Amino acid sequence: MKTAIITIGDEILIGQIVDTNTAWMAQKLTNAGFEVTEKISIGDNAQQIKDTISDVFTRVDVILTTGGLGPTKDDITKKTLCEYYGTDLIFDDSVLENIRNVFPGSSTLNPLTHDQAYVPRDCTVIQNRVGTAPITWFDRNDKVLVSMPGVPYEMRYNMENEIIPRLQAKYSAEAYVNKVFIVGGYTESALAIHLTDWENELPEGFGLAYLPSPGMMKLRLYVKGEKRREELEHETEKLRRLLGTAIYAEKDIPFEKILSEHLLRKGLTVGTAESCTGGNIAHLITSISGSSQYFKGGIVSYSNEAKCNILQVSSSNIERDGAVSSSVVTEMAQGAQKVLNVDCAMAVSGIAGPDGGTDEKPVGTVWIATAVGDRVISRKYQMGKFREMNIIRASNTAILQLLEMLRE
Repeated sequence: MKTAIITIGDEILIGQIVDTNTAWMAQKLTNAGFEVTEKISIGDNAQQIKDTISDVFTRVDVILTTGGLGPTKDDITKKTLCEYYGTDLIFDDSVLENIRNVFPGSSTLNPLTHDQAYVPRDCTVIQNRVGTAPITWFDRNDKVLVSMPGVPYEMRYNMENEIIPRLQAKYSAEAYVNKVFIVGGYTESALAIHLTDWENELPEGFGLAYLPSPGMMKLRLYVKGEKRREELEHETEKLRRLLGTAIYAEKDIPFEKILSEHLLRKGLTVGTAESCTGGNIAHLITSISGSSQYFKGGIVSYSNEAKCNILQVSSSNIERDGAVSSSVVTEMAQGAQKVLNVDCAMAVSGIAGPDGGTDEKPVGTVWIATAVGDRVISRKYQMGKFREMNIIRASNTAILQLLEMLRE
């Protein structure tokens, strides 16, 4: 069963907002057993909306649209769908009641919010339990169009709780079973070479997706049908033997969540001393709920003065080796342990770019030190030429380096 996703909104086309909905929807639909064949973004133009729907329906069975359902004049999707299907808007008291339930305690609604209760006459109305714009489901000649709000949390709630279950019931779709692995220590090409023989021998119907991120790899092994789960487990065991300790997790979680689990399990605390990453490692750590149990704080020692005055880095080491050196990041990590009174520490100093590089230390040169108790490891990395990517890669690499120590 073929599916297309159409996002509607001028704000997406001009880059005012980033379309995160499409990727999320495609992943959920694929996992549920539906084939996503097209993803299209169009503007708030009635004729373009109608023309696009007509064209896409020549190739797919289901169209999911997001956007254009708000209460303002530029939100035209609902009226345009009435034109497309030859119907009109009618007032739905049940939608109004749902809106009042979404905003309890509000005795009166402004006219624009009140008018959200107008819906196309000839469709199935699905109440939006987390917003004011209802979802509309059109079914004509076994072709389904579902119109949803573009607000991400509203769309996600309704996709998971209403739309996917209804599509699965209508089309008897067979969901994928899959296994996700977080792998460190390999580039994408090196990992593909290492797994070539095993991948070539995968049973028919199996797929392997390589999803690279700076400093790590995500592998997704999948096959359609619950009845093939035993085969999936068999192939998973083969992969475990091939990758060994390069596997950091067997679920789709970031490095900082893996670090969280290790620290909590061992009862250890951690702190950071950052220069070129500017506090990004601390940001990643504190993005995890419950991080206050193990993260005591971070120091952004961007200047040499801060390194010396706060972390007690030796000025002679900076003069002799430079701020981007093994001796300096080692002292930064040890200083963070003392100042923050933590068991573990990560320290990073580098040249993020695009300026500041030399022949000896080009842009992308980064030294990372990780400390666990009295043991410290410092390593030099050559990241790249682009500042933003260097910061992300250095942050992930620092967490990975600490994880290596914690797993030993």
